[in-house]
Amino acid sequence: MGRTTRQTKILEIISKKDIETQEELVAELKKANFDVTQATVSRDIKELGLIKVLGESRKYKYALEKTGNSNISVKLTNLFRESVISIESANNLIVVKTLSGSANAAAVMVDKSGYGGVLGCIAGDDTFLIVCKNEEVVDKVLEKLHDIIR
Repeated sequence: MGRTTRQTKILEIISKKDIETQEELVAELKKANFDVTQATVSRDIKELGLIKVLGESRKYKYALEKTGNSNISVKLTNLFRESVISIESANNLIVVKTLSGSANAAAVMVDKSGYGGVLGCIAGDDTFLIVCKNEEVVDKVLEKLHDIIR
């Protein structure tokens, strides 16, 4: 399994669980059959632009930086490009098919993009749904997503 697959899994893990340390992240990755060292995870954290934020439990946890950091945008855009298989729309919805295990990270890119009129994303394992305010928004978002994967 390659770096992109591992980094996609890291984004999925931190979106579902509060991960406080690199050791916890290594343990979660090993549970998911990724044989990694702390040094590798440390590099991944840096490449993904993860930061520690104060969570609801009053403990620090890893999260994606919320600012318009271009390194994050580039990394998420690359993950999106490398994992998307197809993009289809119906009415105010867009369905994106991805490689297995990549839907969550690809949906994060859409969520962080700040596309106007996108109400939110719902992700499964290899598919995610983008809910838009209306069909005009769908056309604009489709154009932006197709530009990324070309």
